[in-house]
Amino acid sequence: MRVGLLHPGLMGESIGASAQSAEDVQVLWASEGRSDASRQRAAKHDFEECETVADLVNTSDVIVSVCPPHAAEDVARQVLGHGYSGLYLDGNAISPQRSIKIGSLLAENNINYVDGGIVGPPAWKAGTTWLHLSGPQAHEISEIFADSVLITNVLGDKIGAASGLKMCFAAYTKGVTSLLCGILATAHQLNVSEALIQQWADKGIGLDTRAPRDVREVTQKAWRFVGEMEEISATFQHAGLPGEFHQAAADIYRRISGFKGAEELPDLQTVLEALVNGSDDMAEIRTALGE
Repeated sequence: MRVGLLHPGLMGESIGASAQSAEDVQVLWASEGRSDASRQRAAKHDFEECETVADLVNTSDVIVSVCPPHAAEDVARQVLGHGYSGLYLDGNAISPQRSIKIGSLLAENNINYVDGGIVGPPAWKAGTTWLHLSGPQAHEISEIFADSVLITNVLGDKIGAASGLKMCFAAYTKGVTSLLCGILATAHQLNVSEALIQQWADKGIGLDTRAPRDVREVTQKAWRFVGEMEEISATFQHAGLPGEFHQAAADIYRRISGFKGAEELPDLQTVLEALVNGSDDMAEIRTALGE
């Protein structure tokens, strides 16, 4: 079986490696326009190189899409435009309604679609990463990863269920981190940061150490979480709940998205200044870091 991977980013790399752990699976990737980092990731796992997406589509039995949520629909349309007719897994952090839309588009063109939602870090360690699946062909995708460290969970035949679970899970985990960003930035502006940290410590809930650490660490991934928070907001609104909290979370992450690609974690003061100033300009941030 030939599995086409779009694209080998940090998460996609691990999903491709998990698929290729099966004896009868060869993972392919499209190199045109991709970064040197993607090339290195693909080479490390012996993914077979196809020069273009068209070449990949024309030689793949299964397509796996792992990309930033804002690009999920465009990637699906790109695959569709090259005449693909196999099995398509969307593993992106998108709302159920967006997944249903993509699935309907592909089904109209005789492409079998599976809705996927990834929970956890890149899948390198057993018991840490789940791929939730839904759709009539979900078990076919699950079988590909049967011998890998990636845990698969088939939720049934209904397209949108896997994405819905992903949205609800990330609404808490990533939503809470965005809230901590806002809390610490506000405390910084009110000159009560030390008192707040001390109150957390006195309360014994662990936030005195956890919050500053989490706020610094999330800067590496904040650029990816902007679109995810917007998808969660849309999910809540579609379910009849307010979506404003996660729209605000998207804005929080947008303000620190400029830290993407930084070789070292910024200090807390620099992150809080970026949050307060609403800066997403990497040049400004690098100046603040003294680079």
